[in-house]
Amino acid sequence: MSYYALFYDVVNDFVARRSAYRDEHLRLAREAHARGELVLAGALADPADGALLIFQGDTPAAAEAFTRQDPYVKNGLITKWRVRNWTVVVGNEPPAPQIEKTAAESA
Repeated sequence: MSYYALFYDVVNDFVARRSAYRDEHLRLAREAHARGELVLAGALADPADGALLIFQGDTPAAAEAFTRQDPYVKNGLITKWRVRNWTVVVGNEPPAPQIEKTAAESA
């Protein structure tokens, strides 16, 4: 399974204009996350000039489909978007098993 980074470039007054579309945008994001497609997502800050959404799958199709449905895109708040394959080298391995400490070790 691969990772795909979806980059958004936004309008200058994005923070002020997004409120009318934010609930729908977040609903789509939460649904994509629940399906296991969207891993992480959020706006870039200082300055608030973009967003980054990380998808996983065999192809970039989920990221592209999300973009076509996103009310931010449909309503002109996104000036440019692009999806790039992201080669992850640290952080995508299964978590190490946790070893429970006995009461004597914890004391």
